[in-house]
Amino acid sequence: MLESIFSVLRETWKDRKAPNTSNYNGWRDMLQRNWHLGLTSFGGPAVHFQIFRRLFVEKYKWIDDQMYQEIFALCQALPGPGSTKMIYCINVIHAGFLPGMVSFFVWSLPAAIGAYGLAVGIAQVNERLPDPVYALLSGLNAATVGIIVLAGVQLSQKAITDKLSRILVFFGAAAGMLYNSLWYFPVLMVVGGCSTIIWDRRWLQNLVKRFRTVRRRVPATVQDVEASESATELKETTTAETSEQRRKTPSIRSGDNTDSTPQSASNEAQATGNDGLQRPEERERIVPDALQMRVFSWKLGVTIIACFFITFIVIMTLRGVLSNRPRGFSLFANMYLAGTIIFGGGPVVIPLLREYVVTEGWVSPRDFLLGLAIIQAFPGPNFNSTPKVAVYLGALAAKGTSLPLAAGAVIGFIGIFTPGLVLHTGTMGVWRTLRGYRWFTSCLRGVNATAVGLVYTAVFRLWRIGYIDGENQQGTSLETDPWWVVITATSFVGGMWFKLQAPVAILLGGTMGMVWYGIVRA
Repeated sequence: MLESIFSVLRETWKDRKAPNTSNYNGWRDMLQRNWHLGLTSFGGPAVHFQIFRRLFVEKYKWIDDQMYQEIFALCQALPGPGSTKMIYCINVIHAGFLPGMVSFFVWSLPAAIGAYGLAVGIAQVNERLPDPVYALLSGLNAATVGIIVLAGVQLSQKAITDKLSRILVFFGAAAGMLYNSLWYFPVLMVVGGCSTIIWDRRWLQNLVKRFRTVRRRVPATVQDVEASESATELKETTTAETSEQRRKTPSIRSGDNTDSTPQSASNEAQATGNDGLQRPEERERIVPDALQMRVFSWKLGVTIIACFFITFIVIMTLRGVLSNRPRGFSLFANMYLAGTIIFGGGPVVIPLLREYVVTEGWVSPRDFLLGLAIIQAFPGPNFNSTPKVAVYLGALAAKGTSLPLAAGAVIGFIGIFTPGLVLHTGTMGVWRTLRGYRWFTSCLRGVNATAVGLVYTAVFRLWRIGYIDGENQQGTSLETDPWWVVITATSFVGGMWFKLQAPVAILLGGTMGMVWYGIVRA
């Protein structure tokens, strides 16, 4: 088994083509364009996706808009941290595998270090925090919700291309708000992808058209037969009278004749279809040479995916069989499982990590909620808080054991990130072959629209737990006080119409929270 894997790796490395840029330029571009993002990208994945599009599509032109949409849909269709997979994939396409892997650490380590420092601090605080701290945290949460709403609106404008994609955005948002389960969000992605395949291939439209044609041709009752015969007799009589009248009427000059069915109308009907919607492009997408992924072959991709599932089965088997598991292995197994089965972001993340860490008795409910509230205001990758919360919880889970807090943080970091990155790396090899097929791009269009709808689901969940005080340490709705609604609206309006940057909006929200405390509570 290992010999065959190594042979595939040697063959792929030997036959691989050079990346789009030279080795030096690839490393230089990666460091120059990525070094600051882990420190300045506030607001969560929805905002990160918008930042990446503005930088790497519009400004630097590393990828085109369609490839961005494809990568976004692929990141949402696979488990793991979406924004981290996105920036990793973009750098791999532009500069190659090694610069892409380093970009992952450049992007994720600042937030991970901050989360570890937060865990060390929280481990030393008292059971109840001062009231001004709760006001500050609530202001940060309210501002973050406004930023995520803005990102959802901007992503929707790009994802909505026709009536079906508009429906799928609404479908993803509504379905995500109504129910919450591990299996549920992958099913929503599958439904969205299948819907666009059926729609773009016009299977449903052709079926309805065929049904209508059959109904017109086959009368259902005797009355329908008599009505059909009467209509036929009336048509024959009218035709005979019209022919007789034409023989008596002078002919019209050819110069005055107008074509009642112009060719432009025919072409327009062919292009739009009977439903008035623009038909999807019939030709397969031709990917420009400069944007081809030249790092992974499909053989290597399949090998990576197979190896991941083998390791996953081994780890989960040991997790279920071993009775006296060390805390380090139990923590890694729980985080590894969470990183494998999490789809859809925050709506699933919060209850899942709570079950895997708090229910185990490793972290108190208060510490869990405090970390969740503070981390919302951190920059960098948070997958609606997953990687940073995983580092934070990993450090706290090591408290009271022989395991150092730093080791717990590293275990949480590796466990939560590894499944998504490995699966995404393997899929990129297969994706290079599949993305030329129109049914595959249609599927990604549906997944993309449904995933954008889930952004609004995350907004709904964060809204419900955004306000924290001494009596509500588990979090309650921001609508408890209109002031928090005003903070959310301020961050949204400031970003939408006044180009207010996310870090400034979050700091403004924290300041407004302190103002609220000075007026209402002090």
